[in-house]
Amino acid sequence: MAWATKNEKVMKTIALKYMAVALGMGTFALGGCSEFLNEADPTNFTVEQYFTKPEHARSSVNAIYASMRDPLGSGFNGGAWMMTEFATGLAATDLGQAANSYFVKDLNNTSDNGYGATYWQSYYRGITNANLSIAKIPEITMDEAEATRLLGEAHFLRAWYYFELIRMFGHIPLITEPVNLESEQLRPSQADPEAVYELIVQDLTTAEASGMPWTDASGRVNLGAVKSLLAEVYLTMAGYPLQKGEAYYGLAAEKAKEVMDSEEFELFSSYDDLHDPSTKNMAENIFMIQFATQLIPGNWQVSIIPYNKNISKYSDETGGIYATANFVRSYEAGDLRAKEKQFFYTTFTHEDRRDEVVELGGYFIWKHFDEVAQTSSGNSDLNWPVIRYANVLLTYAEAANEVNGPTADAYQAVNAIRSRAELDDLEGLSKEQLREAIWKERWYELCFENKTWFDMVRLRKAFNVGTKQFDNYVGHKFSYGPVLKERELLFPIPTSEVRNNTNLIQNDGY
Repeated sequence: MAWATKNEKVMKTIALKYMAVALGMGTFALGGCSEFLNEADPTNFTVEQYFTKPEHARSSVNAIYASMRDPLGSGFNGGAWMMTEFATGLAATDLGQAANSYFVKDLNNTSDNGYGATYWQSYYRGITNANLSIAKIPEITMDEAEATRLLGEAHFLRAWYYFELIRMFGHIPLITEPVNLESEQLRPSQADPEAVYELIVQDLTTAEASGMPWTDASGRVNLGAVKSLLAEVYLTMAGYPLQKGEAYYGLAAEKAKEVMDSEEFELFSSYDDLHDPSTKNMAENIFMIQFATQLIPGNWQVSIIPYNKNISKYSDETGGIYATANFVRSYEAGDLRAKEKQFFYTTFTHEDRRDEVVELGGYFIWKHFDEVAQTSSGNSDLNWPVIRYANVLLTYAEAANEVNGPTADAYQAVNAIRSRAELDDLEGLSKEQLREAIWKERWYELCFENKTWFDMVRLRKAFNVGTKQFDNYVGHKFSYGPVLKERELLFPIPTSEVRNNTNLIQNDGY
């Protein structure tokens, strides 16, 4: 772990300080230099001093959410969120100085890649905060129902962080208790992946029973998010690497169907709603990473605009990531998603002359584009989607088809996605044909939402944009040349983690 450094004195308060940073604590007014020198550090809490009031329980859970935002930071050095997108072979970049992007994109990745370190450190920080909340909230005298809901949120978030980490890195430590200098898990060993998945399911099952509402307009964890994530976890467990098969496809279909039958969620009628701040945390947006203009603005906007084309109010126009032309051109003829300013854009207006159209030279990502921020404020109010209802429908369609073959319900779920894209309904297909048709819809619908690479790994398949068929993952050739090897089924454990914790064993091939 990154926090298991040689200077172990900091370990006494590190977990709580992670929480304090996330909450914005530790700020205090200074009347002058002498007051500062004579004043005790108000952030020097111990865990026992802090967890004493209901508001402490609430703030501790708020702190768990904060780490979700870290990988979305973007700039001229790229952004960690791009890691799983470049790993698909479907993304391009014009940002020559973002070496971490090229390491992944060209399949020359190493354990020194800062993107992986950001994910590892940020998500284990979230797990640290979740472990504190889960351990300490039961000791606080407070309303029992509220305490149970807060614990449900903590369990969900811990499960989400572990689900992301286990799929990216494969062999990870499993830490479920707060850690101090005397803890055996100060420098933990890697757990059996099955044990990590067992905890994920247990956490989500606990969250499911915690009395959450189906939806939450504020963006907090809700029952729809819990059941949707559980469906995605079961779908993943059915495939690689655990290969639990039909029984887990059945569980995935069951949980996804519960979300569908709740009638609390629906697809947006327009793709414009996917990047409209007024639609945050509602309808199709089941669960999102929260941002707010002028407070914590969405900070990926600079990465989805072309390099120095003078179209944006942002001073940094990085050209950090966009879709390969071969991917966009592989969409079915007439697919609305591939048309201009639906999922992608190839032209925009000049910053100083909005009546002048600028050709951008690539297929940039419109589905995450904040028009107000780009044209006037330079300060985005968009959230980042984590779970959309479209994903739930596709999860159900795939899982149901694996269990029962092409049924009316499976067709209805996938055809809802196709109907919005102005495509004909699927019908009359074999189980095998419907399977690959659903996979294609996942590739096309969920692109650039940090979903596709995870699908590739659990299926051991990669979409060939030339043949429009699915190749085996190992041996698949990207449209621009590199060939996937077995090592690319996982990302490397960051160098700093292996150096600081000699109990960690690096993934094969790195």
